[in-house]
Amino acid sequence: MTAAILGFVLVLGLVFLRMPIAIAMALVGTLGYAYETSFRAAVSMAGRLVIDTSQDYGLSVVPLFILMGLFVNKGGLSHELYRASHAFLGHFRGGLAMATIVACGGFSAICGSSLATAATMSKVAMPQMRRFGYSDELSTASIAAGGTLGILIPPSVILVIYGLLTETSIGKLFIAGIIPGLLGIVFYLLAVRVTVARKPDAGPAGERVAWPERLIALRGVWNVIILFVLVIGGLYGLFNFQPLNLTFSPTEAAGMGAAGAFLIALFRKSLTVKSTFAVLVEAAQTTASLFAVLIGAWIFSNFVNLAGLPEALLTLVTQWSVAPMVVIFMILLVYVLLGCVFESLSMLLLTVPIFFPLVTSLGFDAVWFGIIVVVVTEISLITPPVGLNVFVLKGVLGDVTTGTIFRGTIPFWLADIVRLLILVSLPSLVLFLPNLMR
Repeated sequence: MTAAILGFVLVLGLVFLRMPIAIAMALVGTLGYAYETSFRAAVSMAGRLVIDTSQDYGLSVVPLFILMGLFVNKGGLSHELYRASHAFLGHFRGGLAMATIVACGGFSAICGSSLATAATMSKVAMPQMRRFGYSDELSTASIAAGGTLGILIPPSVILVIYGLLTETSIGKLFIAGIIPGLLGIVFYLLAVRVTVARKPDAGPAGERVAWPERLIALRGVWNVIILFVLVIGGLYGLFNFQPLNLTFSPTEAAGMGAAGAFLIALFRKSLTVKSTFAVLVEAAQTTASLFAVLIGAWIFSNFVNLAGLPEALLTLVTQWSVAPMVVIFMILLVYVLLGCVFESLSMLLLTVPIFFPLVTSLGFDAVWFGIIVVVVTEISLITPPVGLNVFVLKGVLGDVTTGTIFRGTIPFWLADIVRLLILVSLPSLVLFLPNLMR
């Protein structure tokens, strides 16, 4: 246990010294494994993991979902989603911020990336909110908070990674993310209402859009609906009837999603040979970086498990007679604190190998814990000083300070904490849909 804790501290130290998280975890994991066994065994373990990861068919779901998100982004579907949301919500006080959050939820359902959602919607929504006199605090905060939905509403790359790390059903994780994701949208809308109730000039009401124009705006989102139904419907057997009898595995669903997104972008004349090549290169680069982090996480996980840290933590909890739910709240506190200094994926990959065996040993459901971890990860995306969505917006907009964005995210951060407490206290909310699956 001492060796594992020292290894964890060493990884944190190396990351603070700006070493990439993948290299830090792989280096410490290999050296720790060598300390527990032998250098030859450690090198053999690391080499085997690299080969097995590169040949694992199940991991092909990762680049395909990344490719789908990039084609969706290139297809410009975010504009239609925002236009439809604006048509129905723009006449309310704070309505454009609400429309932004709803559009982020819809875009994340076919994108799967929080950073991509935040960066894309900032270009779509920010000019409109400034035109109608919205404060920079509310405008940027609604985009940053809405962007966090990208890692929860399916299909989600981070849920895929959690499923691969813990050998949990990706299909169940996807469907379990729907209710918490919708709950997140509702709480964010309430956060906007609270903000404009306190500061009415932060989000002035716009003009009411007539119903014929609303219906016209809705016609623009059929591409999004078709793509979502294709991926999620195929994954859960929606097309499993005569004469189709189609049910997709996660990899097949990702492949169909990527192909569908490519055809939509092609149909909308958003692709050229040059832009298609750029999308493929970006997908390959993103996949390579994710695989490197995954390999590092598995190497570190092997060391932690060999050193007996999960078993030692379980023994410690048993000896202290700590209630299981108290352990969960202690773990969540660790996540919130780590979220102040770590980016979300690094935090998940570093901690799940340590906490997952403990949580499942205490009798908690693996799917429920996965959703809770992702919700906490969402919170870290808008938590100072390292909230990545905030820095993405700062990079895209340039003329808004990070302090302004962080101040605006306070109501959304509090809404996330309330949602987290509800999901922890009522696991049935998370597990209701997965329990209906065959």
